Amino acid sequence: MTMRRKKYLFPLLLLICACAGKEQQQKLITPVPFSKVKIEDGFWSPRLQAHKDVTLAVCIDQIENQTGRIRNFENAAMGRGEHSGIFFDDSDVYKALEGMACSLQNHPDLVLEAKCDEWIDKFAEAQQPDGYINTFYTLTGLENRWKDMDRHEMYCAGHMIEAGIAYFQVTGKRKLLDVCIRMADHMMTVFGPGKRDWIPGHEEIELALVKLFQVTGEKKYLDFADWLLSERGHGYGSYGDERVWPTRYYQDEVPVREMTDISGHAVRSMYLFCGMADVASYTGDQGYRDALDRVWDDVVLRNMYITGGIGQSSHNEGFTNDYSLPNLTAYCETCASVGMVLWNWRMGQFTGDGKYADVLERALYNGALAGISLSGDRFFYVNPLESRGDHHRQAWYGCACCPSQICRFLPSIGNYVYGVSDKALWVNLYMGSQADIKLGKKQVTLKQETDYPWNGDVRLTLGLKGKLHTQLRLRIPAWCESYTLSVNGGPVAFAVEKGYAILERTWKDGDQVTLKLEMPVQMVAADPRVKEDEGLRAIQRGPVVYCLEEADNAEGFDSLFLTENTRFETSALPDKLGGIMEISAVNGAGRLTYIPYYAWDNRAPGKMKVWIPLL
Repeated sequence: MTMRRKKYLFPLLLLICACAGKEQQQKLITPVPFSKVKIEDGFWSPRLQAHKDVTLAVCIDQIENQTGRIRNFENAAMGRGEHSGIFFDDSDVYKALEGMACSLQNHPDLVLEAKCDEWIDKFAEAQQPDGYINTFYTLTGLENRWKDMDRHEMYCAGHMIEAGIAYFQVTGKRKLLDVCIRMADHMMTVFGPGKRDWIPGHEEIELALVKLFQVTGEKKYLDFADWLLSERGHGYGSYGDERVWPTRYYQDEVPVREMTDISGHAVRSMYLFCGMADVASYTGDQGYRDALDRVWDDVVLRNMYITGGIGQSSHNEGFTNDYSLPNLTAYCETCASVGMVLWNWRMGQFTGDGKYADVLERALYNGALAGISLSGDRFFYVNPLESRGDHHRQAWYGCACCPSQICRFLPSIGNYVYGVSDKALWVNLYMGSQADIKLGKKQVTLKQETDYPWNGDVRLTLGLKGKLHTQLRLRIPAWCESYTLSVNGGPVAFAVEKGYAILERTWKDGDQVTLKLEMPVQMVAADPRVKEDEGLRAIQRGPVVYCLEEADNAEGFDSLFLTENTRFETSALPDKLGGIMEISAVNGAGRLTYIPYYAWDNRAPGKMKVWIPLL
């Protein structure tokens, strides 16, 4: 059942305009939210439809019927019964709810909205009189709460805050938002300057508190996020017993302003950096900015896979040594790839440097997208770059952070496409869409038409009343070595700055910009310091990394190779793997068939590899 978009008044959002102005945004670019971006794209629209029709139903069924996640809230409300599952399972319910809320933005559905309200009622009933909410401690002993810093109490609260804000922004209903405010206020009665020290073992609350500040206009939430960040690196971390707190694993080795390299758990690191960027965007803290610049270089230049995946080891679900990037045992958690999108999105807003959108795009089309099957009902937790035929997606996981992460991430991809600054409209990603954008006092409709990522031709049409003098900045991806730009069919002069082509002119209604990005097949060599890829090559075309799968290359799979004279042919196959551009590599070994990495393990089980020898 569907419904028309409801017309809500948002009195709390009006409060933001009056209150949040006291802390001015320090970023150069303001993203255009996905609520203003309608995706109409041959590549992404089917995935969003599968999310709506399949993924949401899978997550709801797992949470309600297959696991005890929703029963934990029911039991907590009654104050009796056992807690089932892992101590942080509340977070999966909140992330799934956020995915439901984001889906409602573009696909209104009365039944789905009623399900959200049903869950929110259970959350509210499970909240304690003092504002605390966490089903694990409610059911196992509230006297033990706030003792073990790694028990994810603040992590769960952070995901609840994100879900509460998303649902409020879509529907105008604030019941869950009020639950979130009470929990945040409760935490601030226990922790903060002059109170107890605390290191959230799993970061997330920091960025969520900044969102709560943005929605309420209450600066105390921004200050609390800043305080939590400043707590790290001073020896406060504790399990609440005699066990030694491994500071490097928890990003607690040095104060965050002194960080120089990536360490520990990959997903926790991503959330930490997002929180630092968000706080710095309001406080202007240059120490945070400088640390983020240093650690970005370490992540991207020395510890990132070609897929945009991060985290080499299953031992710590994170980082080991620089340039150590094993393929078969690569961890590359789906949540970490999503984290790379979230972090790089924030970094790009500071400076408008296209290098951040380049990494965002790489992680989006490869590391993150591989985390869900084409049918939308099976998931990867780990995303290696090689398989012996024994690694497959699953319907769910005991630790289900990745399925619920993909659930909330996919319907919000419109967030990353466009941005605005004082003097420019920015196009960061190429994706068929129509966006309603406010630029100064002018309202602009920007329509983007493209067959990206299979084709590099992009057409942008501006809709506006009257004329508008501004810059249109179009990202030229780092993988693109040749491109052309035209306006209304004719040549045009433009400058290039930090990876963006700049068109500055007085625009009128109906103006069309055409960008043609050449998209040849590229054979890629790893940094020579990556010993695991020495003598090997990978294939990419545009933003898409390719792999060999045994389903297409059954004969002699383990002895396949490339040469300097290998010839590449591309074939558009609309009926294969949901529609792909297949690549054939022709050399002395015969014909090798490459498919996009994100699409592997959607057919018969078999081996897979991204890197193969160059002979």
